[in-house]
Amino acid sequence: MDRNAKVAWRDDIVSKFDASSAVFLAQYSGLTVEDLTALRRELRVVNAEFHVVKNTIAKKAIEGRDEAVLAPSFKNQLGIIFAKGDVAAAAKIVTETAKKNDKLKVVSGYMEKSLIDVKGVQALASLPSREVLLAKIIGSLVAPHRGILGVMHGVPRALVSVINQIKEQKVEAESA
Repeated sequence: MDRNAKVAWRDDIVSKFDASSAVFLAQYSGLTVEDLTALRRELRVVNAEFHVVKNTIAKKAIEGRDEAVLAPSFKNQLGIIFAKGDVAAAAKIVTETAKKNDKLKVVSGYMEKSLIDVKGVQALASLPSREVLLAKIIGSLVAPHRGILGVMHGVPRALVSVINQIKEQKVEAESA
């Protein structure tokens, strides 16, 4: 690979770092092509990508950037997962794949200008998806209104019930 190709590759990796809201590093040594393809396919659904990058090129790409805290992690065969969409969903896919296949090991991650260790990535993976969180927020916003509505409907309902009971008592009194 000539120098110009390496510079272009590095620039491509820099642009992927810029476009990502989180990055995860995983050792993939021993994974089959089919396993990597399946992982890439799953990640693509949540707007994330898995790329195999030479460690030296990755180190050059993060040189002088906030992501430089990842530099010590670039050892062995590493793949970089660039999460552009739902970070929790991407972390969940990577950690679940790592649980299924012991040849994939999550090494570290980077999100919001801070380094994330393996436990941090697992904690991200345990978060509910964005849609579930939004549904919970909307549910908590709507709950007080439903309570007020129930109270407002309860008063006329109780009045109708009392009138009904009085009517029934009068009917019983007349028939007796």
